[in-house]
Amino acid sequence: MLWAGRMRLGTFGILLMLVHASAACEFGPFPYRATGIVCRMTKPAALLLNQETAQVIQAAFRNAKFPNITGERSLRLLGKVAYELTNIQVNDLSIEQSEVELKENDAIHIAIKNVTAFFKGTLTYGYAGAWFLQLFHSVDFEIESSIDLQINIKLMCQKDQVAADASDCYLTFHKLTLHLQGDKEPGWLKQLFTDFISFTLKLVLKSEVCNEINFLAQVLANFVHDLAADFVRDKDISVDISLASVPLMKANYLESHHKGLVLYKNYSDVFSDSVFSPSLLTESRMLYFWLSEHILNSLASAAFLDKRLVLTIRGQKLQALFEMEDTEAQRKAVQMIFQGTSYNDSEAKVWSLAHPQISLQPEGTVVKSLVAVEVSILPPGEEPLMVLYMEKEITVTIQAAYVEKKLILHPLDSRIEFKVFKCTADPSGNDPSIRNFLQTMISVVGIPEVISRIEPALTSLMNSKGLNLFEIRNPEIITRKGYIIVQLDFSFPNHLLLDFLEKIL
Repeated sequence: MLWAGRMRLGTFGILLMLVHASAACEFGPFPYRATGIVCRMTKPAALLLNQETAQVIQAAFRNAKFPNITGERSLRLLGKVAYELTNIQVNDLSIEQSEVELKENDAIHIAIKNVTAFFKGTLTYGYAGAWFLQLFHSVDFEIESSIDLQINIKLMCQKDQVAADASDCYLTFHKLTLHLQGDKEPGWLKQLFTDFISFTLKLVLKSEVCNEINFLAQVLANFVHDLAADFVRDKDISVDISLASVPLMKANYLESHHKGLVLYKNYSDVFSDSVFSPSLLTESRMLYFWLSEHILNSLASAAFLDKRLVLTIRGQKLQALFEMEDTEAQRKAVQMIFQGTSYNDSEAKVWSLAHPQISLQPEGTVVKSLVAVEVSILPPGEEPLMVLYMEKEITVTIQAAYVEKKLILHPLDSRIEFKVFKCTADPSGNDPSIRNFLQTMISVVGIPEVISRIEPALTSLMNSKGLNLFEIRNPEIITRKGYIIVQLDFSFPNHLLLDFLEKIL
């Protein structure tokens, strides 16, 4: 089935990431087992992105380097006539419509219809007549053309990433008219040179425009890969998005599979037990991302090794944490812990003692972590004095959402088990009031406070990669046993493609 619409181009851009890999890459007998990330783009998304096609086609025409066209022909009575077309360039271009067809396990077929292009340049001609008469002259010319393009993009795997081959490209001319010096009326000179040069001109235009389209397709494929690789990279932590298996190309969607191995200094990530199957994803939304539980665990391990799982709380934040309720028990516990010291002269430090363990379940993302909490008072001019230290194992279930371009993390039930408890106000550890107060404080205020710090940090990180530039509609984050699915509809920010084309052209 053909999908038609007003066009500008994303088909050459984001479609190139969702690929049909060739036999250039070998994946073994069980390729899905090494799949950590899957991206599926459905028919509505492909149609939307096809609206960006005109930008790339226009760039291909305008950036094509047309060579000078020379020729010579013998005419009865007039002798030999020689001509040369120089300084050929596109003066104006418009595109009426585009049609896209996905051929299963073959290629993306794009039909560009009714491309009206005006070329300008200089025509120099001369001839030696039979009576030794010689005439040489130069005139400006304009060529008016009406063209259809047929482009078949084959998506291949090279060095475990996507490569695009758009060399299968055809131009069909419905009209090719030469105007000299702005004269639109037919004349013998115009007719003479139109007959001479039209065939050669068609060959040159086809060759140069198709070469430029193929070049842009390859550059855009690399651009999309680099863009995706940068999105999953932050400082020393990154994710390997090289292909893990031969992707699928169906009539209704494109689907690519990636390794998703976490890379961090000497940290070694191995994964070969994926539960992915194409049947886990549907076709009702425009874009799907499938992520293995293994990726989240590996990212948490890398963050731990990079010492990112550390939080320091002071001042008003610390006061809000310990004064969550105004009760006698609360006031007594706070007095015993801080010994009358101001919150401004105190601090609490929270950090992970071991790699957090992440489990994806239907009810949400379950995070289990061994956490240390240290509260110190900071007497002016003296060394910090630790007044409380505890180690506890926390298990919390979190549900995630993306609303108004912000990541929202909502903690559900939590469980806390103390492993170590030391308090200067209770050296024996026999006073249950402090421990009971801390148990309640951690579950009611402490965990939400930590999560409230993580939300803006992750949102800021995603925005730094450009996610906020996209208009994302109705995103859903769905957890299942062992994997997570992000599904959404979106609008493509066409200025991104324009900015990129301006950089490379």
